[in-house]
Amino acid sequence: MRQNPERRTALIDAAIEVLADQGARGLTFRAVDQRSGVPTGTASNYFPSRDVLLTQVGGRVFERLDPGSEAMGESLALPRTRESVDRLMQELVGRITAFRSGYLAMMELRLEATRRPELRAVLTEQIRANLQDNIDFHLQSGMPGDADTVVELYLALNWLIVERLTLPDLFDQARAEALVTALVHRIVPPE
Repeated sequence: MRQNPERRTALIDAAIEVLADQGARGLTFRAVDQRSGVPTGTASNYFPSRDVLLTQVGGRVFERLDPGSEAMGESLALPRTRESVDRLMQELVGRITAFRSGYLAMMELRLEATRRPELRAVLTEQIRANLQDNIDFHLQSGMPGDADTVVELYLALNWLIVERLTLPDLFDQARAEALVTALVHRIVPPE
């Protein structure tokens, strides 16, 4: 197996784009090689199987969606109000919809996970850990609400994101922002 970390990352990023454009059935080593502009056979030198590639794509999507420590620090400086939660949720929806191919690739991975128990186990653990990190951050930051608040926001906003990415004409940007605010005000208790 090849060990060049930059090349591996570039191949995984190319796989994200292939998944988003062509779906799970279109994700082949040859398609990844073509998308990343490397010689045929390169991806198969880095990943022992398609399953390994699929699993690593899931991890990379979360890595690219991470807001970073600077943004997290700014979040901690916000007042502990429902309006601050609204601002954070607006930023979250914006960050995720800006990485359209990543979210669509994750949707393809979830569909593929219904047929691949190993992938389902990896994605379940990955998403469970991500959700727990969000719950922990919310509770430790002192924002209004509890663990259920975070889970309810997660569930509601995920479907709004799906609509924005798959049927963008259903809710324009202004309507989507208004819906985020409405959801926050219905789910997050007052301070």
